[in-house]
Amino acid sequence: MDDLYFLLLLLLIFLPIILFFIVVRGPPSRLDLKSRHVLITGGSSGIGLSLARLAASEGARVSILARNQSSLSVAAESIRLSTGVEVSAFSADVRDYDAVRNVIEQAGEVDVLIINAGVFVPEELDKQDLEEVRKMIDVNLMGSFNVVKAALPGMKRRENGGRAPRSIAFMSSQAGQVGIYGYTAYSASKFGLRGFAEALQQEVIGDDIYVSLIFPPDTDTPGLAEENKRKPPLTSIIAGSSGSMTADDVARKTLDGIKASRFIITCNSMGRLLSIAAAGMSPQRSIRMALIEVLGIGMTRLVALFVQCGWYKSIHEWHAVNKQ
Repeated sequence: MDDLYFLLLLLLIFLPIILFFIVVRGPPSRLDLKSRHVLITGGSSGIGLSLARLAASEGARVSILARNQSSLSVAAESIRLSTGVEVSAFSADVRDYDAVRNVIEQAGEVDVLIINAGVFVPEELDKQDLEEVRKMIDVNLMGSFNVVKAALPGMKRRENGGRAPRSIAFMSSQAGQVGIYGYTAYSASKFGLRGFAEALQQEVIGDDIYVSLIFPPDTDTPGLAEENKRKPPLTSIIAGSSGSMTADDVARKTLDGIKASRFIITCNSMGRLLSIAAAGMSPQRSIRMALIEVLGIGMTRLVALFVQCGWYKSIHEWHAVNKQ
């Protein structure tokens, strides 16, 4: 009888682990950037420029896409000076599908597509012009559709031969994991990327293409300084709780996640907490992270409720003082 109890105990311990190995399907191999074509939208500054510089230093053939030709030229020269690698620079607005398609045709078959172009104008919805709302949706969400739609046929055809895995990565935001005061339009556009990425992964997994979704916090870029000038006071209070990172740090974590074919790529401790709380039906290719999500989601939900409680307390206190 003791032996039976011992066997049952072992089964209870190891059965969940065995189940994780069955249901969690990791990528077949690590994605190597060397000699592969990496195309980055929004590649002339900020995170995009850091990604381009880092990918070039790892031996990738890099193409950057942005609207402003002079900024692209400066970015390409800075990459050449820092890495000794020539990159290709293309000017196009991601809102213009035909222009994006022409760039993809000129650039050639893409192995790693990083959709980084985005705009962010923080403001309460009742004060924000609808043209600004439309621009954020058009650039952040529809622009992503345009780029993927243009690049996907070539990524599936594999005209250059080989069966190495390929990648499509979307630069979202922690505001794409949780709604934030003053981010109504921005959060809507970034939340949309998650649904896009989850559904797209199912459509392209048979072609050995792995989708990633990156969730950085506020990042120290030229755009952040401009954004901070317009942030409502409450937005600064709430969003500031997650801290900030440098563009180079976000780029390193992004490329590490892409090479490991991770679906969710987080950049700091708050991002990891949010990824567990919002795991839902998203793909998971790491047995370790799947175990953490299953075991930690209850406690994470409790922590999230306390965090939300603090946010709403700050909102009510601010309104009590400023609406008198």
